[in-house]
Amino acid sequence: MAASSSSKSIFMSIVLSLCLHLTLSSVTYDNKALIINGQRRILFSGSIHYPRSSHGMWEGLIQKAKDGGLDVIDTYVFWNVHEPSPGNYNFEGRYDLVRFIKLVQKAGLYVHLRIGPYICAEWNFGGFPVWLKFVQGISFRTDNKPFKHAMQNFTQKIVQMVKDEKLFQSQGGPIILSQIENEYEPEREEFGSAGEAYMKWAAEMAVELNTEVPWVMCKEEDAPDPVINTCNGFYCHSFSPNKPSKPKMWTEAWTGWFSDFGGQNYQRPVEDLAFAVARFIQKGGSFVNYYMYHGGTNFGRTAGGPFITTSYDYDAPIDEYGLIREPKYGHLKELHNAIKLCENTLLTANPTVTSLGNYEEAHVFSSESGHCAAFLSNYHTESAVRVTFNNREYNLPPWSISILPDCKNVIFNTANVTGQRSHVQMLPTNVTFHSWETFNEDVFSLEDDSTITTVGLLEQLNVTRDTSDYLWYSTSVNISLSDSFLHGGERPTLCVQSRGHALHVFVNGQLTGSASGTRTYKRFTFRGNVNLHAGVNTISLLSIAVGLPNNGPHFESYKTGVLGPVVLHGIDEGKRDLSWHKWSYKIGLQGEAMVTGLGSQSSIPFVSWVPSSLEHKKQQPLTWYKAYFDAPEGDEPLAMDMSSMNKGQVLINGQNIGRCWTAIANGACRNCNYTGTYRPTNCGFDCGKPSQQWYHVPRSWLKPRQNLLIVFEEISGDASKISLVKRLVTRK
Repeated sequence: MAASSSSKSIFMSIVLSLCLHLTLSSVTYDNKALIINGQRRILFSGSIHYPRSSHGMWEGLIQKAKDGGLDVIDTYVFWNVHEPSPGNYNFEGRYDLVRFIKLVQKAGLYVHLRIGPYICAEWNFGGFPVWLKFVQGISFRTDNKPFKHAMQNFTQKIVQMVKDEKLFQSQGGPIILSQIENEYEPEREEFGSAGEAYMKWAAEMAVELNTEVPWVMCKEEDAPDPVINTCNGFYCHSFSPNKPSKPKMWTEAWTGWFSDFGGQNYQRPVEDLAFAVARFIQKGGSFVNYYMYHGGTNFGRTAGGPFITTSYDYDAPIDEYGLIREPKYGHLKELHNAIKLCENTLLTANPTVTSLGNYEEAHVFSSESGHCAAFLSNYHTESAVRVTFNNREYNLPPWSISILPDCKNVIFNTANVTGQRSHVQMLPTNVTFHSWETFNEDVFSLEDDSTITTVGLLEQLNVTRDTSDYLWYSTSVNISLSDSFLHGGERPTLCVQSRGHALHVFVNGQLTGSASGTRTYKRFTFRGNVNLHAGVNTISLLSIAVGLPNNGPHFESYKTGVLGPVVLHGIDEGKRDLSWHKWSYKIGLQGEAMVTGLGSQSSIPFVSWVPSSLEHKKQQPLTWYKAYFDAPEGDEPLAMDMSSMNKGQVLINGQNIGRCWTAIANGACRNCNYTGTYRPTNCGFDCGKPSQQWYHVPRSWLKPRQNLLIVFEEISGDASKISLVKRLVTRK
């Protein structure tokens, strides 16, 4: 009997222990908030994308996020880097998702894992691997069997990998939320019944994976139960979930905006961002994710768009280099602290809204326990006001909200920025580049080995499969000795219509001219006079992609490259359409084969490098430069100043730091004011300057000695003026 009693006691202890574990490791929700381990929470989150920083930066970024008052780290999962070819996976280095999540857990923060696997994110092909486009019968993001099969396989792969590491909250891990699909509403509306069916299938598929944490769909108002629909945008105060049982969540509070080559850079005043967040909370919001909290860098050819810059700084609270940006970081930290003081009251009471004037309101939360919190708002964009609330007077700046955790004392106003401001300097280092050598690409012609020779013009991505940004198109033109322009007439004009994104035109091996589109107008026409001679002339077109599209209905069908017509004007026959001539194609450049997989210097001798004195070298198109340098002392973040070059790529020790292009920012930059509805064009800067001048070089990529620099220049540039600089931030 004693033994039986003892066994029962042990059994009951085990049952109680299991029940306690389940209770303490659960995530649910109600109409107020996410409920973690039985407690409603107001959560502040920040997007940090693991591939956009070196893995050596991760721990510091996460700690700064925690110190800034965040509870959650949000990241997409990047399908194209994890499955570069079907069934072959890569989770190493910057792509080590599990390591990143475990570092977040180590810091004591939660994770929102946005699996997608469509992510947009200004990332190449929206995060989809390019091989997916060539699956037979596929149609992206709709009720299409091949697409759903591939999407489900990858989603299951990620969920199972995370489960195996016990990283969901239900397993004692940090992941409290997952996202399926991404901003699908415009596509659902475009695709009609097929979009509706796909959206419901995606939600059901995700829920059936049994992660035991809630799933969300952002910008999808019809997300089926139990999936939570959430808001993305500059403002989300007017958003409501599609069921009264769901919490009000803001999955992307845009802290700034992305940049594109040839476009302005953008800032978002922290006064407006704090105002937007406080306004969301006073309207019952309980989850805010800052997109981005650290934007980082689009290393290599990962930027999408097209035309998105290598920098993805986003004017985030932590800048591209991992340094704190003030006053944005500090002001938001104060906001988080103020709201956390009200958390219990906000989550247990419904607000009473009282008008304090034409543009002024009070949102008052009074709990049954007697606690009171208030938000006093002034929506006027120009005038400060003095309001009376609870028999006290309060000053409210324009476009601002004051927070009173006790309904008496203001501890925070969104427009009153009291902290220091960052002063950024890009300073010289003691680094010198030595042992310069150069290598010039040959201009591709019909006589060279080609990938394809066919009649007519081919779409670029169908040929390259995105193995390179570059595709050569080459054809020949026969000119009669009697043609008038050879005897004193005007030179013929070549017109080339392209779908993007940039183009260099060579005639008989000489650069004739270049042209490019923009993020807004991707199509463009090259038009220029050409030097032709009697007999056979070779026309070679180097078409360049600057990232693949990342959004839009059926963006997999968008076309890139020289699709014509290609027409020669000004010859005796009038014009000659070359579009249906025989064209030869070659993927990529000789130099790309040299640097592919460059971890050692063993592949360098395969091309003919020539020692060079850059001061006396004639600048030529399609030139590769090579030099060595030692790492500078100190621990400041580093960048390459590429302002002396034009367009190309940069590699250090075999690591591609990204596309470089000193395209000048067009448009009219305006004085930025925090009041009124924010739009990026209201706060542009760097007009008349390169959209990007400095390119981040992670220190972890450097050795103490003999670092290898390789630069490819498409047009012309002065490589002798390339410099390695350090980023210094002081606060005033």
